[in-house]
Amino acid sequence: MTWFKSLTLAGRELLPIVQGGMGVGVSAHRLAGAVASQNAVGTIASVDLRHHHADLVERTEKCNDRDTIDTANREALHREVRAALETAQGRGLVAVNVMKAVRDHPALVRQACESGAEAIVMGAGLPLDLPEMTADFPKVALVPILSEARGVAAVLKKWMKKGRLADAVVIEHPGYAGGHLGAARLDDMHSERFDFKKVLADCHALFTELQLGRDAPRLIVAGGVGSHEQVRHWLGNGADGVQVGTAFAVTHEGDAHENFKRVLIDADPAELAEFTSVAGLPARAVATPWLTRYLRQEGTLQANTRADPRRCSQRMDCLTQCGLRDGIAKFGQFCIDLKLAAAMRGEVSRGLFFRGASKLPFGSAMRSVRELMDYLLHGEMPAAA
Repeated sequence: MTWFKSLTLAGRELLPIVQGGMGVGVSAHRLAGAVASQNAVGTIASVDLRHHHADLVERTEKCNDRDTIDTANREALHREVRAALETAQGRGLVAVNVMKAVRDHPALVRQACESGAEAIVMGAGLPLDLPEMTADFPKVALVPILSEARGVAAVLKKWMKKGRLADAVVIEHPGYAGGHLGAARLDDMHSERFDFKKVLADCHALFTELQLGRDAPRLIVAGGVGSHEQVRHWLGNGADGVQVGTAFAVTHEGDAHENFKRVLIDADPAELAEFTSVAGLPARAVATPWLTRYLRQEGTLQANTRADPRRCSQRMDCLTQCGLRDGIAKFGQFCIDLKLAAAMRGEVSRGLFFRGASKLPFGSAMRSVRELMDYLLHGEMPAAA
């Protein structure tokens, strides 16, 4: 017997812990497979996974052909999903996170499903057409990422007209999560309308209004949840699960370079940079020397922006809208793919290191996925190394 209820998803009884998807390449098969093997939800971030495969990097290193790069990334995604499933050995759930803002998102969704992913998680935009993209894979769980009940209502009502319900909804608080965030403006990130207590209550009222009963989506809170006490609180106050990102990124099984993990561990959560990303979404990252320099120059860069496809890294057009490529002055003026890939490789002076705003449970120590799971669910701190 345990103090918590299982998270029911895709017909499985799981531990109520979801590992957040983190790209580029921060959560690939090693991390997602390790989490799933503990009977929780492990998540592969689908964006630009070729960087984990030397042969695919070589194939695309000097390539200016967008289709060749897209094909390599889909092949990388297939390899990562199959490897994660092999590690999981039938336990837990292997999910794939696909960003709506990525131009190739329909093809990535289909590839993930064909490769055996058991859930598709989608954020960075309203995933109103996700049911159509997964129509041939009815057993794959669908999980939108949203930040307030208004967005949840819009998605659910649209999907219900198509005869589909979300299996779960990740409620991400933009005031605490890392990476691209679900607020319209930087000034909105700490708005009261994103408070978990309010959003959970509003969602439960919405489910009653829609008469969903037992078919109602499971609610998973994300952002700022990094301790056993917080997990226990939210699972006892309306949430069915909790999603954790940064604490999983710095485990031994995390797929990024050790330098990446050390940057996240050493960062002060109170001194993170909040800025507008290249895709126009608010973002939160470690205030590295590169990011600090960029933000000092951002006003000048935005004042001189211009639309020029040649500014796109390798002409890959990874985003549907890009401040750098499309000359959108209010968006960020840097290549997000180059910066995130550099971070994944541990290039501290060049990379962009996304991080959530909560403290890490083990301080400056790196621990295993198993030890992190034991702490989150049971409050058990591992013995000193």
